[in-house]
Amino acid sequence: MLKSPPDSPSLASLLKALGDPTRLRILGLLGGHELSVGELCRSLGLSQSRVSNHLRVIREYALLTERHVGPSTFLYFDAAGLEAGGGFLGELWATLAPEVRRQREHGDDLARLRGVLEERRQNTRNFFDSVAGEWNAIGVDFATGQARQRVAANFVDPQLTVADLGCGTGYVAQAFLGLCSRVICVDSSTGMLEEARKRLDETPVGTRIEYRPGELDSLPLSDGEVDGAVCAMVLHHLESPDACLAEMFRIIRPGGTAVLLELSPHRQEWMHEALGDRHLGLDPQLVAQSLESAGFVEVALEIAADRYQPGQAERAEREEGLPLYIIRGRVPR
Repeated sequence: MLKSPPDSPSLASLLKALGDPTRLRILGLLGGHELSVGELCRSLGLSQSRVSNHLRVIREYALLTERHVGPSTFLYFDAAGLEAGGGFLGELWATLAPEVRRQREHGDDLARLRGVLEERRQNTRNFFDSVAGEWNAIGVDFATGQARQRVAANFVDPQLTVADLGCGTGYVAQAFLGLCSRVICVDSSTGMLEEARKRLDETPVGTRIEYRPGELDSLPLSDGEVDGAVCAMVLHHLESPDACLAEMFRIIRPGGTAVLLELSPHRQEWMHEALGDRHLGLDPQLVAQSLESAGFVEVALEIAADRYQPGQAERAEREEGLPLYIIRGRVPR
């Protein structure tokens, strides 16, 4: 990425590339969201061939980060990072960004983008609704079960209220029964919540359980409503963990604890389709940094003495399992 002005011919080429209205519309959309090429085309209301031609020009200047999921390519333009980093391109984009927002087509692009993102959310909800009945068989098998218990061990005060975010069928919430006074299970899939209800209501042990449908970037909880929150095997389903972690920070009282259980990066491509995984694991150091950026302090990383064994893996892979880690942080008092 350019840090200083290029020579005159290259500068003319760059300015010509960024002077095209359609390419500015593309950067205006990708500057706030990671989108697949198909999602980008629908948001712009343009054909894929036309958009691909413009992307070919933009790629020459290394402005986009790309992530490949099976046949799909996801694109992102780190506009905020570019501006914060300064340099020639950072200053140039800082000048262009207000003009992009004033483009006549920008409002229509944003309206179409909202529809595309809502469709994505609905597809995610539909997927998990469709597999909820079999999720216990394909999605919650672990080698020893210690990871779940280590998560639960962070909440041992019997007076605590704990939120299980992206609770799925309640396999983590089950570990809290008898350890705290109240558990709030949150999931965007009503099918998953119903399966959680079946699992948890069968074993009443003095812990009050609530079930709340909601998105992880807009949680159905009040500010400081809970003493702690857990997000187990969920972040790799999300576009980005940042919005979820910001919401976790909001709902936890001062001094309360957040605990994350996640997969380390792996190469099991089949999990994209079979388990709805958006990312093949997440870098623990980057997740820890995101937790700190959300406002948490005393962030600590622990490699779990357990491995994930998803139900549809090949036998050899299933026996070995996939590595896990736990990250915890505290809301400042």
